[in-house]
Amino acid sequence: MSESNSVETKKYTPKLSKKDITMLGIRSSLLQASFSYERMQAGGWLWAQLPYLERIYKDDKEGLAAAMTDNLEFINTHPNLVGFLMGLLVSLEEQHEDRSVIKGLKLALFGPIAGIGDAIFWFTLLPIIAGISASFASEGLIIGPIIFFSVYLVIWLLRITWTHAGYNLGVKAFEKLQENSDIIANSATILGITVVGAMIANYVSIDLLPVISIGDNISVSIQAAFFDTIFPKLLPMAYTLVMYYFLTKKQANPVVLIVITIAIALVCSAIGLL
Repeated sequence: MSESNSVETKKYTPKLSKKDITMLGIRSSLLQASFSYERMQAGGWLWAQLPYLERIYKDDKEGLAAAMTDNLEFINTHPNLVGFLMGLLVSLEEQHEDRSVIKGLKLALFGPIAGIGDAIFWFTLLPIIAGISASFASEGLIIGPIIFFSVYLVIWLLRITWTHAGYNLGVKAFEKLQENSDIIANSATILGITVVGAMIANYVSIDLLPVISIGDNISVSIQAAFFDTIFPKLLPMAYTLVMYYFLTKKQANPVVLIVITIAIALVCSAIGLL
């Protein structure tokens, strides 16, 4: 056998049609219909894909069980762009790619997709459109709500486009993904960690209230003088790492950690620390 033929290419029979992928995009709109603080969007994520997983693993109960188990693990991504990730992973399921590759890509990509979606939709596009629409509405013009509804409708319809794009990428780039899955997963993981780190800095806030008096008329805030100057966002990072430690090393219940966080915040607020 020649060297060029020494590597066998996986063959598979497509089981999903364009209509199926369109319906997958539509079903993805209910991503957050089943939501929990432990697994976030996992229920809606699995529900959207379940009919197609059942078709792919029609005669393979163990394969279906493994796919369902992986898809019930924690996921928290952007609801408008989730179709891209669903389409990509369903295409790999259809090709019976190794479970570790499918799971690794899911874990590596859902964070960056969430960050990109937030930046595009929640922080840029929709605030601008809402401002324009509100301006028209304040003038008593019906065009205001029509503009906002129309833009939102377009965003909703585009989820079908994203789903097809993800599915087609998985089909056309299957060999590349197979050859470079480790590189892709590691690169996406680095990007995801960067995005999550930025989100921690923006959304976790711990501000110390105590001040230090210097002389009769000078007071210096501990927060401003020490933490914000020497190491900005040190406290949010430290608290996040503590929570991460308990979640990963001690297998603590997320609900218990949330209750503890609330209790600490109330106590520190009552004594004037925060």
